[in-house]
Amino acid sequence: MRVRPLFPTFVYDAPLQTRGARALNARLLRECLQLRHDDRAGVAWSKQRYPGGYTSYGSVTRMQRFSPTFAALERKLERHVRSFARRLDFDLTSRTLAMTDCWVNIMPRLMAHPGHLHLLSTISGTYYVRVPRGSPGIKFEDPRLERMMAAPPPLAHARPENRRWHVQDAIAGHVVLFESWLRHEVAANAAASERISISFNYNWF
Repeated sequence: MRVRPLFPTFVYDAPLQTRGARALNARLLRECLQLRHDDRAGVAWSKQRYPGGYTSYGSVTRMQRFSPTFAALERKLERHVRSFARRLDFDLTSRTLAMTDCWVNIMPRLMAHPGHLHLLSTISGTYYVRVPRGSPGIKFEDPRLERMMAAPPPLAHARPENRRWHVQDAIAGHVVLFESWLRHEVAANAAASERISISFNYNWF
């Protein structure tokens, strides 16, 4: 008897670079905090839709076009996105994947990010700038969950690919990539200080 894994869901996790991560994160951290200070529209948007935290998702969503530091991050992300696309067997001979959106997320203590997906994008991801001890990872939901009408729950020691959810640890200096249709969330931040990340989308034009 043979059992084949069909239609798997892939999540990519890797250090952004082998050297210079601390220096890059220090620059990104300064710019993230400065953006929150200057971005009145984003602060107002966050009060309504991201209460307790700050995100530039509703105001400044193309940071790679406005900041040389974020543009440098985009260049460093490109090889990771290409590697992930190869693992997915994407045919990119006629068109390439390009970053369309890039925004900042700041989660203070007890702030959570509810479940969502990234519409009209191909590959999405997060780069972690600051992750205090006790900060939550990113939680992915099995995309088949709503169709499991009569499925028993998995065993407590089930393999990761057979579980209904998976939490990918957040590590400063790491990039996590996933296909944009994959639903995900972030639990409440249990750390005393702010968890800071940069999210982004790539699209196929």
